[in-house]
Amino acid sequence: MATQITTPAVHEQRSRRGARAWAWATLAFFVIVVLEGAVVRATSSGAGCGDHWPLCNGEVLPHFQRVATVIEFLHRSLTGICTAMFVGLIVWTFYATPKRHPARTASIVAGILLLIEGALGAVLVLGHYVEKNTSDARVLVQSIHFTNTMLLLAAATVVAVLLGRGMRVANAASFRIPMVLTLLASIVTGATGSVAALADTLFPSASLRAAIAADFAANSPLLVRMRWMHPAASLLVVAGSIWLAVLMRRGGASKGANLLMLNLWMQAAIGIADVLTLAPTWIQVLHLLGADLFWITLSALAVPVLFPRATQRIAEI
Repeated sequence: MATQITTPAVHEQRSRRGARAWAWATLAFFVIVVLEGAVVRATSSGAGCGDHWPLCNGEVLPHFQRVATVIEFLHRSLTGICTAMFVGLIVWTFYATPKRHPARTASIVAGILLLIEGALGAVLVLGHYVEKNTSDARVLVQSIHFTNTMLLLAAATVVAVLLGRGMRVANAASFRIPMVLTLLASIVTGATGSVAALADTLFPSASLRAAIAADFAANSPLLVRMRWMHPAASLLVVAGSIWLAVLMRRGGASKGANLLMLNLWMQAAIGIADVLTLAPTWIQVLHLLGADLFWITLSALAVPVLFPRATQRIAEI
């Protein structure tokens, strides 16, 4: 009877494959947490657990007397599970990779952003920047919170990519400027999108004409008057993505370019539908999902372009 011997190299390869699968699973679960967070905001359920954090109404398992409590408690529960998954990802990454492996650095960055994410969530609740709060401070905190969420999504994506064989793009240096500009435009679009979604929730319009008029009315709340910034920033993302895709195709990275453009046009279509239907909750969530998928795709493509040495090191291991 033959005995199968597992060499250290084979064991390390299997462990890294497991870590990579766990990284993608963690990323997928985090997207679910983000989408459920949008439901919390769209239904004005942010105060469903009162001004207590991290407990809900001062209890580990609260009495569910309001729908808002159910929604907010579900979000906190999913966040707790996701936090445990991120901790497991960091530990597994260090176990499955050798010293100086770039995935280790990326996982540490993800861990730091995770702590900031939790702190910003606490600020929203304890600062009462929830439900019908329309203060400028809420606009600022919400924008920072969503920006950090995007950075955490990007960090988790980078970990997953670096735990693989590494993506390679020919003439990556020629894509660097459009890649950086598109990334920055996407972050601005995400931050302004969170503000626009909040405005749609707190100040719903009866018609598209009324919504457009309110955007430019001098007596409209700041949230509403900031709403135009989101579609304006989106145009920058469209321009940057097209520029990037053209250069990638010329450089032989057609698959990556096609995937990026597919996500872009799907998200643009959902965004237009969001405006025309006056942003009902379900399409806001769908719009956010499209934004997350586009951002994850862009972040994955950015790895070999912005971190060529890390990609090269993976190839040599």
